[in-house]
Amino acid sequence: MARKTSGSTDEIFALRLERSAGDLWPMLAEIYGHLPEYDTFRENLLAVLGRAWKARPADLRRLDLKRDLEPDWFLRPDRAGYVFYIDRFAGRIPQIIDKLDYLEDLGISYVHLMPCLMPRPGDSDGGYSVMDYRQINPALGTMEDLQVLAEALRARGMNLCVDLVLNHTAKEHDWAIRARSGERRYQDYYLMFDSPELPNRFEESLVEVFPDHAPGNFTHYPEIGKWVWTTFNEHQWDLNWANPQVFLEITDIMLNLANQGVDVLRLDAVAFMWKRLGTRCQSEPEVHVLLQALRACCRIACPAVLHLEEAIVSPAEMLPYLGRGRHDGKEGNLAYHNSLMVQFWNALATRDIRLMTHVMRSHFPDRLNNATYATYIRCHDDIGWAITDEDAAAIGVTGQSHRAFLSDFYDGSFPGSFSRGALFQVNEATGDKRISGSFASLAGLEKAQAEGDAQAAAAVVQRILLGHALIASFGGIPLIYMGDELALLNDHGYVEDPDHRHDSRWIHRPMMDWARAASRHEGDTASSQCFLGTRHILARRRALPELHGAVPTVILDAPAPGVFAFARRAPARTILCLFNFSEGWTHVPADWLRAQGSTRLYDELSEAHVAMHDGNIALPPQGRVWLV
Repeated sequence: MARKTSGSTDEIFALRLERSAGDLWPMLAEIYGHLPEYDTFRENLLAVLGRAWKARPADLRRLDLKRDLEPDWFLRPDRAGYVFYIDRFAGRIPQIIDKLDYLEDLGISYVHLMPCLMPRPGDSDGGYSVMDYRQINPALGTMEDLQVLAEALRARGMNLCVDLVLNHTAKEHDWAIRARSGERRYQDYYLMFDSPELPNRFEESLVEVFPDHAPGNFTHYPEIGKWVWTTFNEHQWDLNWANPQVFLEITDIMLNLANQGVDVLRLDAVAFMWKRLGTRCQSEPEVHVLLQALRACCRIACPAVLHLEEAIVSPAEMLPYLGRGRHDGKEGNLAYHNSLMVQFWNALATRDIRLMTHVMRSHFPDRLNNATYATYIRCHDDIGWAITDEDAAAIGVTGQSHRAFLSDFYDGSFPGSFSRGALFQVNEATGDKRISGSFASLAGLEKAQAEGDAQAAAAVVQRILLGHALIASFGGIPLIYMGDELALLNDHGYVEDPDHRHDSRWIHRPMMDWARAASRHEGDTASSQCFLGTRHILARRRALPELHGAVPTVILDAPAPGVFAFARRAPARTILCLFNFSEGWTHVPADWLRAQGSTRLYDELSEAHVAMHDGNIALPPQGRVWLV
């Protein structure tokens, strides 16, 4: 006789709690176990998890089960993302639904809404200065609107990604208001000091994130007699993650967002969560302990939800956010592949892939455990030239001079540059110069069109498609930033907005050009060619199981200058991906291709056999092939 099981929701919760207990409690005991209130904290956290589970809608519980049974769902090549500011893309959240046909036409299955939670009024660091985590910015809609959008996305097989800022709140947040009023409980939610002595000692080893308009890492508030830790801006108060109440509050907020239908939580500014005197206070070991614990909380109460950890740091610092050592497979599911983005722009400027090959091979494993990259060419943020002195020296150049060259090239001041970017946050002390600009403007379209150079404009289209083919095949979820698929140019009008003029990043945050989007199928403009080319790339990606995120990516040395090469080595067959960063035609020996496993010399990207010439295949400038 078959054994009867209740299958109750309480039993499912208990089983998931048991499954993730080893990933949760040891982490929390390490951070908070020494505190006298630790046992009470544990009880309160269990209550938070239980309430969130009971409040979870039935359709999301079913999705939890489905993704438990298909844990590789986000690694599959049918995932491709699109990132946008709501007001600039559609106006308000309800209007996004009217634009889903456009996204589906492009081949998008993952939609990242740039910050939409209630920001402080005025300058809000692009929405990352949040004053209420439980409300949507009223200019964009309501939490009910977000739920409706999430349902509409699920109906189309699309995922919803929303930002959750972990390092800080706006100074207008209720916790901060109560802290300013003198409530000790809420003062302990933040890092507040009675004198400048300790802040001054911390400053000795800290770096400045926004040295131009927000120098220093602390702000003095005479009205309360406190110095407050403000890493990013005066209006963004750093949270005190050494206080277990902060963990409880953020976990409750996180699970509430999950229950609105959010599939991916983009955890912002995670590198800065833990402070230690004498360090940069970035990527400290406790950060990873906390992030594993937060991930375990979701695995218990909403396992359909992924964590994307935003840490724009060096490769050695970035990889632990995807799990290393005891955190392997237990921390973030996604992290931005900042190095791939930087190396794309480096190779485009230098027409030299040696640094790209060295960095990708030396610092990154060929696959990850229960995690993958978010690959991208541009995002809402600036480009910082994350090239170390050691990596530069490996190819015979100096790091400082090479980083300076890239800044000069992409702001357009370097002789012969095709780019039109804008400097962001020039640090005179370090010589660090970061760059803002849209994909198309940085790649040369703004200059080509201003000069009426049709041939140069045609080359830009190929540069854009080269980048999109790279991020679609490298491994991970490719993310297209709004407008890049239409080759939108810089928006120089940002300087007219008093809330934006101090921040050149708004130059690459234009309003969506829906008139241009309406003509996207005509094929006779750079915008249309970029759209159709990008759509084709994403369609070919979906058709190739070899581009699954768990398939190894092996960096190769192509016997042709300017050609970046890697192999996706799946069990059944290898796909050999070649990208020509040079400005001229180049030839790759067919014998070498066959030795790497590409025996048919069939290009899955163009769906055709490649032509042979004297035992070589020929790649045009910015040419790209996915060979089997």
